[in-house]
Amino acid sequence: MDLTYTQEEEDFRARLRSWLGTVLPGLPAKPAATDWPGRRAYDTAWQRMLYDAGYAGLHWPRDAGGQGATPTQHLIFLEETERAGAPYVGANFVGLLHAGPTLAAEGTAEQRARWLPPILRGDEIWCQGFSEPGAGSDLAALRTRAVRDGDTYVVSGAKIWTSHAEVADWCELLVRTDPAAPKHRGISWLALPMDAPGVTVRPLRTLAGSAEFAEVFLDEVRIPVTHRVGAENDGWRVTMVTLSFERGTAFVGEVVACRRVLGALARAARANGRWDDAVLRRRLGRLNAQFAALWRLTQWNVSEAQQGGGVPGIGGSVFKLRYSHARQELYDTAAEVLGAGALDADHEWVADRLSSLSYTIAAGTSQIQQNIVAERILGLPKGR
Repeated sequence: MDLTYTQEEEDFRARLRSWLGTVLPGLPAKPAATDWPGRRAYDTAWQRMLYDAGYAGLHWPRDAGGQGATPTQHLIFLEETERAGAPYVGANFVGLLHAGPTLAAEGTAEQRARWLPPILRGDEIWCQGFSEPGAGSDLAALRTRAVRDGDTYVVSGAKIWTSHAEVADWCELLVRTDPAAPKHRGISWLALPMDAPGVTVRPLRTLAGSAEFAEVFLDEVRIPVTHRVGAENDGWRVTMVTLSFERGTAFVGEVVACRRVLGALARAARANGRWDDAVLRRRLGRLNAQFAALWRLTQWNVSEAQQGGGVPGIGGSVFKLRYSHARQELYDTAAEVLGAGALDADHEWVADRLSSLSYTIAAGTSQIQQNIVAERILGLPKGR
């Protein structure tokens, strides 16, 4: 992994920085966190601006509609957009960061042509229909059933914690197509149109007051067989590709954001007198070291994904495990710096602190990540 910048990469940075300086002042105000229709419009408009400027899907392969940028260019893009305060992916999260990359890696030519361009343009939003009410953290225990009926699947069941379902056009959906098979088999990965008859969405309000998750109920929903990604009953393998993107590279922009917050915390502590607390200074120093290490791990994971055909390796679980806890510690420290201000619900750090509590659960619990690291990296025997 070469961490130096070539002249070409520095030229890329300069062009990007110039473009951001031109377009960002003209952006409208960001909608409230609770206004998801407004946030969808805002996020998709930004995505279209990126697309028109040639920055959408920067690191996607060219045959998937991307720019085929190097890992270093991708990281420069993340650094510069965060430094400039540009919008993040927002409601485009699922489509851009794991559904789209999964389709690029596993989809047929027809599927890639149908779904990837609208994701890159910001025309269509995707949500994730993996977790189920009765499965807990055991994703393979899903019971949503898909029965083959000619050229369609008839799907019935329920999903929970479905990200952005209330504003989504499509859903990456896991279903059980062979109930007699062992639980890690007999699963298929389908693309569900969210406007299909029989789909009911009930938003879930989070601790932070937003509703970016929902319950989704499926009552004999008919999905064409052509919407299956991968072979029938091979959905668990396809899902591991999706989760590799979700855990390995989807959070890279957030590491940059956390490093920015850490700097702001240090400045706030100096301004309000809390910098005199030696214990607090040590916590900030330790966090700085952790996020510096996480950024290096991010560079490693992105480089590994590029060399491995675009799919991240199991090192993503190491990153996800450490990042989840570091993020929680960061916002616990923010509460300490804010003091009484930590009770101000309108402060952005307060909302971020509440959302950080979910990170040891989302995209696979910390316990699941520990098992993956133990078994697949350290070679330890499976737990009983």
